[in-house]
Amino acid sequence: MGLFSKFSAKIKQLFSSRKIDEAFFEELEDTLIEGDLGARLTDEISETLRKEAKAKGITEASELQNLMKNLLSEYVHSYDVSLKEGLNVFMILGVNGVGKTTSIAKMAKWYTKKGNKVLLAAADTFRAAAVDQLDIHADRLGMRIVKQKMGSDPGAVVYDAVTSAIAQGDDLVLADTAGRMHNKENLMRELQKMDKIVKGRGVKEENYKKFIVIDATTGQNGLSQAMLFNQAVKLDGVILTKYDSAAKGGALVQIGKNLGLPIAFVGTGEGYDDIHPFDKEEYLNALIGLDKEIYSNTLKTQ
Repeated sequence: MGLFSKFSAKIKQLFSSRKIDEAFFEELEDTLIEGDLGARLTDEISETLRKEAKAKGITEASELQNLMKNLLSEYVHSYDVSLKEGLNVFMILGVNGVGKTTSIAKMAKWYTKKGNKVLLAAADTFRAAAVDQLDIHADRLGMRIVKQKMGSDPGAVVYDAVTSAIAQGDDLVLADTAGRMHNKENLMRELQKMDKIVKGRGVKEENYKKFIVIDATTGQNGLSQAMLFNQAVKLDGVILTKYDSAAKGGALVQIGKNLGLPIAFVGTGEGYDDIHPFDKEEYLNALIGLDKEIYSNTLKTQ
């Protein structure tokens, strides 16, 4: 099955087999809302397509498919995942259960394969399982990890990690962070404290980035999570997990439209190698049914 298989198949069928009439636009709107694009954005797209069809005398729905792709393209952006010169620090954020720690391990391997020296920091000290899980990944991947016992100050872990990375000449610190969402004020204070620590250790501002991990199958919840974390500490990009046929895909457009956040990586499976830099063109083609290839397989051959 390809990416967004059910959603994109429905869109593809709608554009390929219909004349343009009111029933077409009603079905398009229903499909876009089902695909997590949201009511407001759906109305905007539908209205623009209606005007374009009328202005240009377009009668075949297939002629509107590329126009819809161009409309969505305004809101979707790729993040340049290449590292800056000197030490880079990526703070990885997200609620518990979205695949945050596993994504860190995948990113660690991806950057290591590119020839970079990577250090892991187990700064989610509120859950013993999180520290243990990252420790297991570090062992399996043969990577250094900085950790402390459960309940330790996460800021101290980040401080030690950055200090160690500078001493060892590492290129990247990947820091796991707590995913507790029940108290935004505590979350904000915790993240802002880490901010000060990283910057206080001399890491350049352009080398310090904060990414939120979102489960691509959660739809509107993913947008809500991104908005909350972005309020707490300004985010630089998004990492998507479970990015396969189960995902509807539209929430990603909403994240781009509402927050202007680019997508850095997408996780496409369970293995350490199942992570790839986000490809905007492939995403848009898959989302609206222009892509004939199975997306996950296409990625793995790159």
